[in-house]
Amino acid sequence: MKKYFLLIIMLTFLKSFAQQTAVEFANFKKYKTENEALSAPVANENRVVFMGNSITEGWKNTHPDFFEENPYIDRGISGQTTSQMLLRFRKDVIELQPKAVVFLAGINDIAENTGPIALEDIFGNIASMIELAKANNIKVVLCSVLPTNDFPWRPSIKPADKVISLNKMLKNYAKENNLIYVDYYSEMVNDTKGLDPDIAKDGVHPTLKGYKIMEPMVKKGIDKVLGN
Repeated sequence: MKKYFLLIIMLTFLKSFAQQTAVEFANFKKYKTENEALSAPVANENRVVFMGNSITEGWKNTHPDFFEENPYIDRGISGQTTSQMLLRFRKDVIELQPKAVVFLAGINDIAENTGPIALEDIFGNIASMIELAKANNIKVVLCSVLPTNDFPWRPSIKPADKVISLNKMLKNYAKENNLIYVDYYSEMVNDTKGLDPDIAKDGVHPTLKGYKIMEPMVKKGIDKVLGN
């Protein structure tokens, strides 16, 4: 009986630990207050959520006007991989009731921020989020991963060709499923399969000039998917 009791205590602890670890892994608290303060969309509001990592989070910091002048909500979290985004997708996208979601994700997976992961699994995480969006009547704008040939924080990894391969998967998926695909890669890549310093000083995160290249491209995609 004593062993049985100890086993129950242990299992309860492990379950609680696993749940807490999942919460911290996804970082649900990042936008908890903002999400709770956000009212339901008003009639005819073309609310759009941008889901991503530091490139998305940095966007509203580098050029806040883009989000303030449009019904766009930024839900990027620096350093996140698609596995983390998939966990928080319901709270940070679905529950906000947008008409559309913009995906820009995958580069941190290639950087192995949460450990090694196959390209097929990165793609699978993005596809799963798209399927969740469609199941909740949320239109999808799928963006290519930006060109990257070096990670300042992970110099041992050479990402250029993996980015090309992942983008090929995403582009084919978009074509097969009639999704809007925004090809940042082709517009921004240089002759070394990376980004020039004037549009990304560290080779990964866009400068204001970089975001201003991206903005009309994604806005065109959003307008098209919403029928504007």
